[in-house]
Amino acid sequence: MRLFLISAFLSLFSGFFPLLAQKKNEQYQLHISRTTSPVVVDGVVDEPAWQAAEIASDFWMVLPMDTSHANVRTEVRMTYDDHNMYMSAVCYHGNVAGPYIVESLRRDWAFAKNDNFIFFMDTFDDQTNGFTFGTNAAGAQWDGLLYEGGKANLSWDNKWTSVVRNYADRYVLELAIPFKTIRYKRGISRWGINFSRQDLKTTEKSSWTPIQRQFPTASLALTGVLVWDQPPPQPGPNISLIPYALSGLTRDFQNNVPSKGRFDAGLDAKVAITSSLNLDLTVNPDFSQVDVDQQVTNLDRYELFFPEKRQFFLENGDQFTNFGYATIRPFFSRRIGLGGVPIRFGARLSGKLNKDWRIGIMDMQTGRVDNMGAGVDPLPAQNFAVVALQRRVSARSNVGMIFVNKESISYTPLTDKPTYTRFNRNLGLEYNLASANNFWSGKAMFVKSFSPDQLGNEAVYAANLQYNTRRWLISGQVESVGKNYTAEAGYVPRRGYQRGMATLGYTFLPPASGVLSHGPTLTSTYFFDPAGRQSDNESTLSYIVTFRAKSVFTAWVATDYVRLLQPFDPTNTGRETLATGTEHRWTAWGTDFDSKPQSVFTYGFSSRYGGYYDNGTRLNLTADLGYRFQPYVSLAASASYNDIRLPQPWGHTTFWLVGPRFDLTLTNKLYLTTFVQYNEQQKNMNLNARIQWRYKPASDFFLVYTDNYLPNSAQIGQDVPGFFSVKNRALVLKWTYWWNI
Repeated sequence: MRLFLISAFLSLFSGFFPLLAQKKNEQYQLHISRTTSPVVVDGVVDEPAWQAAEIASDFWMVLPMDTSHANVRTEVRMTYDDHNMYMSAVCYHGNVAGPYIVESLRRDWAFAKNDNFIFFMDTFDDQTNGFTFGTNAAGAQWDGLLYEGGKANLSWDNKWTSVVRNYADRYVLELAIPFKTIRYKRGISRWGINFSRQDLKTTEKSSWTPIQRQFPTASLALTGVLVWDQPPPQPGPNISLIPYALSGLTRDFQNNVPSKGRFDAGLDAKVAITSSLNLDLTVNPDFSQVDVDQQVTNLDRYELFFPEKRQFFLENGDQFTNFGYATIRPFFSRRIGLGGVPIRFGARLSGKLNKDWRIGIMDMQTGRVDNMGAGVDPLPAQNFAVVALQRRVSARSNVGMIFVNKESISYTPLTDKPTYTRFNRNLGLEYNLASANNFWSGKAMFVKSFSPDQLGNEAVYAANLQYNTRRWLISGQVESVGKNYTAEAGYVPRRGYQRGMATLGYTFLPPASGVLSHGPTLTSTYFFDPAGRQSDNESTLSYIVTFRAKSVFTAWVATDYVRLLQPFDPTNTGRETLATGTEHRWTAWGTDFDSKPQSVFTYGFSSRYGGYYDNGTRLNLTADLGYRFQPYVSLAASASYNDIRLPQPWGHTTFWLVGPRFDLTLTNKLYLTTFVQYNEQQKNMNLNARIQWRYKPASDFFLVYTDNYLPNSAQIGQDVPGFFSVKNRALVLKWTYWWNI
């Protein structure tokens, strides 16, 4: 059955090669020439270089409609010298009075909540990978890596400079990007390029090239062409050293452990082997500056996913971590070095071999951990090695291979039953389809795992195909994951199943009304166990209404069927479990609403009510509030309430999850963030306060303060040592410096 379905999808894929034709917006070309005079990045575009530069203007409207030129005017110019590429953007205000709209001066802001200008560079002209840079109207920076044809990873960070100046009728952005910051093919004189503008007061999003409304302006298939007067300069020796030093204090109040001091130092290095191939090295890395994960109420039967944010794993990381699907990842870098496991050293070689070939090789070594608990084997030192190779096929499609090896070093079990495996390996192949017109996309993949005791049924087969136009969304996906398939260095929360999923959606586009678009979407998913019997089904019918003011309302109804394949506690609190083989059916409905982002006060809410396991009921209410004193202060609060009613022994259970957040951005280089999270299900309250000072591009001071509180200590009258009694506390000071040799 699974081979038949995969074969059917592959036969469909083979028919789409004629669609992988010439680049759609080839006629949109901007010529860039070397400047003969200096450019000062100050937000005043009066240098002779700008007067001589070609102008990109006459932007196209993407939203609210995608059939005409933009009403809000934007002018873009580009030039370069031996060391930097320069860009200026003059963003004129529209016909709606009022100040610009921004969240704050924090980096990598939310696109939908800021007046902004950003642009996208396809430096290999392969319509698959690239870079994005820009600012909001107050000057807060945005930078990221583009992958899979138009998705952005904003956790990436690098060296560049920008200045924004505001005037009565416009704001002006001027920026400089060193050639050492980006990767590009030696000798290439044509890059993909596009510019995107958002003006929230007029609710207009625009693009230099025409883009249909269902696609993001980051779509690399729809970029124009940046034509160089000569190939971009080679950056010369390109070596960056990034040392860090860290000191801190920790104290465990719960176990009456006195304060402990710590000091660490380490080094990252970036070496450009070529202008498109980079070697990253790290010794004794530390990731303490990473934002705390946002907590959730977990009522799922399987492991939750939290994204990677550590810088070392990000550049060209899509080739490793995006192989496969969201719930079938042979490699997931967060398996390395979290939870107190030290990373000793690591290396990664990644980038382009030429226009058609990409390569990624990574090797990471972790240290031994002895204190794993009474009677538990010490965690041995482990080595993680990954090799990924990708070959472009036609205009935008590619074929990829990945090999993942996790190996325990000098591991001797304490008993006859090992706690850890000696090795776990994964070998995978995939084909990624992407049409030139961006309407068709898909994937077909095969992965097999290898372990010391081969048991059979250790393979994964999967494929999907999607058709997405202005009005229609049609997709289908099939998966088959063997019951003994294992990816110890990956993220595969569920094994031993076959899955089929289909989605059908239609969008109505009413002319000249307060509603921008509306339409239904039907999604149905079926799971089958290894014997071919149905184990799960969820079918959801939703209706989405998007208003011209950019607020969005969704209503949905869903039916669920679950036959448990293993015991499950429906409250996920370690209580009694429902038995394997029991069947559960229910119907639920819900709503979601997000207010228009133009207001300084924003809000959203969602609701869910209906059946639950064992003929129970579940009510979920969630609210998000935000207020800003732009551009310096952003206040936000979220609250989620779950009311679960089940027969005994669970009875009536409620969970609160509350998370207020305070952001103070004194400048676009100095931030204070305070985030409080109270999770009743996990019986934890956490406070995280962080000051970050970016004293030079990509160089920072961090001061991080963290408190964890004892269960129920925030509730008056509980039998705990005191109100807000601290469980443990940490204070960390960290310094990093980016030094280009």
